[in-house]
Amino acid sequence: MTALLPAEALPFLARHGWGGARVRPLAADASFRRYFRVEDAGRTAVLMDSPPALEDPRPFVRIAAHLCAQGFSAPRLLAAEEDKGLLLLEDFGDALLGPLLLCRPSLEAELYAAAIDLLAELQARPVPAGLAPYDRTELAREVLVFAEWYAPAAGIAVDEEAFLAAWDSSWGRVLAETAAQPVLTLRDFHADNLMLIEGRQGRARLGLLDFQDALAGHPAYDLVSLLQDARRDVAPALEEAMLVRFCAATAVRDRAGFRASYEILGAQRNVKILGVFVRLRDRDGRNGYVERLPRVWRHLERNLAHPALAPVAAWFEAHVPQHLRAGWCC
Repeated sequence: MTALLPAEALPFLARHGWGGARVRPLAADASFRRYFRVEDAGRTAVLMDSPPALEDPRPFVRIAAHLCAQGFSAPRLLAAEEDKGLLLLEDFGDALLGPLLLCRPSLEAELYAAAIDLLAELQARPVPAGLAPYDRTELAREVLVFAEWYAPAAGIAVDEEAFLAAWDSSWGRVLAETAAQPVLTLRDFHADNLMLIEGRQGRARLGLLDFQDALAGHPAYDLVSLLQDARRDVAPALEEAMLVRFCAATAVRDRAGFRASYEILGAQRNVKILGVFVRLRDRDGRNGYVERLPRVWRHLERNLAHPALAPVAAWFEAHVPQHLRAGWCC
């Protein structure tokens, strides 16, 4: 096990009262971070190894402190040496919603409703001071991951200016709404980043993970991240029911306009994910993610059917034939 740990990990644990603890790896995510469970005399914690040159741990610390101060369940910081990229965090256990729902599908509606209620409460709270906006620059940078990784892998020629021009005609409304009323947007709010915490109620019932990339964004972004999940299927009927629940909880007045923003941001997110999953395979040697491409394409095809995305749909129709969509590289 010690061969898997960064060199500073055991001294770090010893300096903070966990010397001699048992350390074992936890499941990795799509980032450069690594996680380990630390066990010592009946107490447990999670060690995060976040190499500063690759994954600066300071945004995680900042957003976690904000969430905890607002009464949400983000992992409490037990110890930190940020210059070394080492954090010792509260351990929420193993009840990730994604795996939990595989074993207990009867809980799906209840737990998605809890996630919707949590998201509505989260968005009603102040945005952390100084949080960067989820603006056109960032949206464009993300969709270009498709042009940089998916397109060449599939043999698609992309004129980046024409590609972004199609998007610009759709983003106007979303950007105006975001500028007028930004909300804290965690950007990876989905079942595999939510944990059911035994003994907690209300907004604290679900633990929040993977929020270090948070920005000040549009209310629909985290909603579509949850309901158009790249990792698991959410039935259309459940998606619609949760959309209605969210709109009621947040008092959305223009539901047609909100739905347009939801589909635009869903398309933006799904196009980004297509590129990211191919990048994980071709750059990082992590092959498992491309197996999810057919699901992401199904989400994207539904997004592109919305009239607000007509220019983007036309671009895809002209440049990405059907045989280069869905599971072509799986």
